[in-house]
Amino acid sequence: MHLYVVILAIVQGLAELLPVSSSAHVIVVAKLLGIDPADPATTLLIVMLHTGTMFAVIAYFWRRWRRDLFPSWVVFQAKAGRLAVATLCTLLVGAPLLVVIPRLALSLGVLGVDADGHLRKAEVESLFGNLALMGVSLAVVGVLILIAGLRERRAAPAAAAVPQAAPVPLRDLSWFEAEVIGAVQGLCLPFRGFSRSGATISTAMLLGVAKQRAEEFSFALAVIITPPVVARELLRVLHAHAGGGVHLSHLAGDCLLGMVVSFLAGLAALRWLSRWLEGGLWYLFGIYCLVAAAVVLGLHHAGF
Repeated sequence: MHLYVVILAIVQGLAELLPVSSSAHVIVVAKLLGIDPADPATTLLIVMLHTGTMFAVIAYFWRRWRRDLFPSWVVFQAKAGRLAVATLCTLLVGAPLLVVIPRLALSLGVLGVDADGHLRKAEVESLFGNLALMGVSLAVVGVLILIAGLRERRAAPAAAAVPQAAPVPLRDLSWFEAEVIGAVQGLCLPFRGFSRSGATISTAMLLGVAKQRAEEFSFALAVIITPPVVARELLRVLHAHAGGGVHLSHLAGDCLLGMVVSFLAGLAALRWLSRWLEGGLWYLFGIYCLVAAAVVLGLHHAGF
């Protein structure tokens, strides 16, 4: 079991913080390893892996955030306000989708109901983990990353040709840009495979936000939204524990090991992402997502 934990932790740590969708990778790897990703015990492990990568984000960006967010109370208010508005837009877009999509699937006959006419929780979870839907989501975000990366790559030589007497300070995001990025993050919530970081950073770049600002803002949003997501999954696991579905005490060691490994893998992924983003190689993540989409769709066709 420890080997499985380490494998999933490395996959989660790398894929969570690279724009390639951690949920898609973890679900596919878990299925290939013969593990049920919807099992409460596996869910608890994945929750702890998410916690490890969240701490990796905080550790990696802390110096930059402390410098940019806390120079004065006025600056903090302005930047925190944009993060709050973006998070609100995420909830306004994402929360209804989490309700509407299962009901749409029900009306199309994709999902069934229980004896009381309610949507079966297991079937809703399986819908969001469906490999066909995941493959399409990977393809969509791959195209978005590719467009943003190639556009930025074409613009780079022209920008470098303009002589500048001194470095130009990076501008802050506008309220409108924060709202759009938050709304795009909301679109990512229901779809496994629709990379949150890939979509939000690419959207920011297409809006004209500097790459460093786009990266910092995207991961600040991740730190805000991760705790409620983790809490939601923990409640689900505790529910299963209360019903005798999972013994939490037996999983403590695996969860701690997974957290540590995902934290270290997350730090490595962030260094990789920053290097490619600043080096004009962002589009390569888009190519990877398109290849991954083809693989996932192939696995779906093969019956996984």
